[in-house]
Amino acid sequence: MRARLLVFGLLLLWCCGLLAARIVKTGSLAYAFMAWNLFLAVIPALAAMAFVLSRNTAARAAMFVVWLLFLPNAPYIATDFVHLRPRPGAPLWFDIALLLSCAATGILLAFTSVADVQSVVESKFGRRAGWAFSLFILVLCGFGIYLGRFLRWNSWDVMTDPLDTMSYLAASAAHPAEHPRTFGVTLIYGIMLALGYAAFHATRRADLSVRSSHVPLP
Repeated sequence: MRARLLVFGLLLLWCCGLLAARIVKTGSLAYAFMAWNLFLAVIPALAAMAFVLSRNTAARAAMFVVWLLFLPNAPYIATDFVHLRPRPGAPLWFDIALLLSCAATGILLAFTSVADVQSVVESKFGRRAGWAFSLFILVLCGFGIYLGRFLRWNSWDVMTDPLDTMSYLAASAAHPAEHPRTFGVTLIYGIMLALGYAAFHATRRADLSVRSSHVPLP
């Protein structure tokens, strides 16, 4: 856990350092919103860690709700490339490095948090249930990305205006042909995240297997 916090601390420091350097060099706040997006991406990662460590049922339920509501904010950063274009004062390659660093950090935060919650689900309901849960959640993230990028909704809109949220969900489900972009974005980004997560998870398991094979016998 400490190693993970250190790595993510370094990644966030790197992203914020790039952002600060750009602001100082150009005097422009063109990408200042990335700091807020990174903050939102950290919330589900911390909530997932608290969910795993908590032994209180009410606290664990609260952390799960926070994690679920804010999780789409982490992979959402990858869509911030829509803002990429030549801007005065900073070379395009620098802005690419900035956005790529933030996007990669957001996706890693998302994947590690999903893995944390999946471990709890697997311990209670089995491996298949854990994977079914995670893949469903990642497709749901695709829908969250659509809500944020195209409808400009925020995670807290579900709590502040639940009726509007539920009415839109019901309309989309009842008339899918009238919402092709909704389903297109949800499926494309959801499947992309699911495949990326599968690769991430396979890499972690392979690394653990290699480590265990090198443990000296007593």
